[in-house]
Amino acid sequence: MRIGKLALANPVILAPMAGVTDLPFRLLAKEMGCGLVYSEMVSDKGLIYDNVHTKKMLAIDERERPVALQIFGSEPESMGKAAKIVASAGADIIDINMGCPTPKIVKNGEGSALMRKPDLACRIIAAVVEAAGDVPVTVKFRKGWDDNSINAVQIARLAEQAGAAAVSVHGRTREQFYSGQADWSIIREVKQAVNIPVTGNGDVRSPQEAKRLLTETGCDGIMIGRGSQGNPWIFRQVVHYLSTGEMLPPPTLGERIDMLLKHLDMLVTHKGEYIAIREMRSHAAWYTKGLHSSAELRLKFNQASNKEDFITIMEDYRDTLSQPNI
Repeated sequence: MRIGKLALANPVILAPMAGVTDLPFRLLAKEMGCGLVYSEMVSDKGLIYDNVHTKKMLAIDERERPVALQIFGSEPESMGKAAKIVASAGADIIDINMGCPTPKIVKNGEGSALMRKPDLACRIIAAVVEAAGDVPVTVKFRKGWDDNSINAVQIARLAEQAGAAAVSVHGRTREQFYSGQADWSIIREVKQAVNIPVTGNGDVRSPQEAKRLLTETGCDGIMIGRGSQGNPWIFRQVVHYLSTGEMLPPPTLGERIDMLLKHLDMLVTHKGEYIAIREMRSHAAWYTKGLHSSAELRLKFNQASNKEDFITIMEDYRDTLSQPNI
């Protein structure tokens, strides 16, 4: 799969997720063979006004390349300015968020709200493409705003006309948020309507679903979001399955615990212990979902106040489950 000048090692892609796809998470996905990783969405205004926290979100590790940095906003001029900043930060791809459904984003006319203003969306894409120079620009959007305004094909065509190198389509409307089932038929329609690469997104939680998405839609890439939360192994499994048809075994309990602790260590290094512990509570719940006594573990995670607490919780859990009567 190619996006502009970039040739990806494989078509398996980590979707951008706010509060999730930070640098440590992206590195773990990359270690598991992910072909391309996307950052959390970054505010154009935060970049323009030199917000310290926002600027930190542009940090790139050479080991994660190629990496796409995603920006959001609702004004062509400010999005163009932000694109220049992101390009200078070393992004391999600049992505435009036109799919976020959260109220605080939508009420400002950003994210999926832009799908209700196709002309404005087109001007934003054109501004970002011009400002990005030789950095490829991609656009991520949804099926439409609601069932009465399905316009993903229109947005995709406008994106292509404005110079986007690829698009990603989430098969749900904004009104659905993440409920119900993703409609993959809209991904197929978009693929048939444009000549640039199309990535499909929504409800890929297994290698078999990834293969089916490719087969049913003809899309070029597979974008995995929530299916990777607490499960970075999914990238290795999907890549292997697509190339060999063979299913790799799921991670063992020991591998889950080791990965959780590795993720914790990376978060502490990257963000400091105070922030890392609070963010790790969600990640730890995902890593241990479905395991024996997972509800009890979640309570302990929420009570943990430092790195050593987390290590003790998981090592005690490992010891307990190693007992013959468990």
